[in-house]
Amino acid sequence: MKHFVGMAVTEDLKNDNNIEWSAPIPVMLVAGTAVLMAAVLVGYIACRRRSSNPEREGLAPSILVYPSYKGDAAPQLISQPIDFQLPQMRKTESLDEITEAFEEPVPSGRRSPELPMVKQQRSNSFSGGYGGLGGLDPSLYRNPSELEDELHYPEGHLGRVWFYLRYEPGCEKLLITLMKIKNLPSRTVGTANGCDPVVKVQLVPNERRIQQSRQKKKTCNPFFDETFVFQISEKELADHSLRMTVVDTGRNKNNGTIGHIKFPLRHLASEHPTDQLELLKMDLEKDSDGPGSDLGELLLSLFYNENLHRLTVSVIAARNLKLMEGGKDDTYVRLTLNQHWHTVKVKRTSVVKGGCEPKYSQGFNFRVPQSNIDVTSLSLQIFQNQQGYGKDKLIGKCVLGSYMFARGKALTHWSSAFANPMEQIQNWQPLTE
Repeated sequence: MKHFVGMAVTEDLKNDNNIEWSAPIPVMLVAGTAVLMAAVLVGYIACRRRSSNPEREGLAPSILVYPSYKGDAAPQLISQPIDFQLPQMRKTESLDEITEAFEEPVPSGRRSPELPMVKQQRSNSFSGGYGGLGGLDPSLYRNPSELEDELHYPEGHLGRVWFYLRYEPGCEKLLITLMKIKNLPSRTVGTANGCDPVVKVQLVPNERRIQQSRQKKKTCNPFFDETFVFQISEKELADHSLRMTVVDTGRNKNNGTIGHIKFPLRHLASEHPTDQLELLKMDLEKDSDGPGSDLGELLLSLFYNENLHRLTVSVIAARNLKLMEGGKDDTYVRLTLNQHWHTVKVKRTSVVKGGCEPKYSQGFNFRVPQSNIDVTSLSLQIFQNQQGYGKDKLIGKCVLGSYMFARGKALTHWSSAFANPMEQIQNWQPLTE
């Protein structure tokens, strides 16, 4: 009896369990179907978004962000996409294509605005295209090529002076800028820089005011770049001359003067614009007021025909010649025309008797093109004729030419002849050994 009762209770419990588990099955099926449909819908929407925005395919990879964490838990990596797109590259060949891309068509009858032209310029210190603050004035800077050193100096050279001259008529001021001096003689034989030069600047014949440069120590090639100002009216300008005297302060007072230059200011008023800087260079010479040459002097006349490119040299006379005792009183003059230190033509006068005061009065023609004036020099030598087959004795010589070959009176005589063509220029030239 008990056995049947237990079996009945067990069957009742089974039936109850079947009732409890069979009831939620339809609900689970419905929920699963809904989840599946939602997943399909989400996937479909994601695909549509990706297909509608193809540019997102080329986006940069996601950036990993490390979140802060506390405790012993391990960090988790969270990936967050960042939208980034490279700009479109423009292929252009020149600057003109870029400017054309921004130009807009202008309707007819309407004036287009003027735009500044863009130019590619190379920046340098002398570009004067931009004014205003920060601009440089090229006129304030002198051309270094104008101050180039000479490669050759004549024998017995005392020094060469570079200077600027400018006259301002409005304020009646003469501006003299002393730049530099080259090839000064050293007071100590065998040393290269045994000279302490000072330059004295004055206007003659009015010698009351004398200005002086700064002293340079131990140099035969001093650089000054100093400006001196003199007050003088334009009417008096032609009657005055600029005189610069170079003195070596390391020597004694009696022998301290090296030499001087003298520039007539009438040349500044007639040949050069008075309101512009004019670079000049002149050779130093000894004081012309001193005694003449001990060997004698030669009277010469130069005449240049610019149409025929012909230089006529007239040997007129000589005086105070130092003849050898016991020899003949016959003398003659040899003329040598040189170009670039190469002999081009040699001529000579006839032998003339006259002792220390011979009269030659003979002329010679030389062809000197204008392009060769600066590289041409003329050497004149006086010889005393010897008896028999003996060698003739050289009494003295003088060299006429440009600043490359001559100095002092010889340079002035040569320059005046070519500066005044078709005009006879006559002068006495001292003889040297």
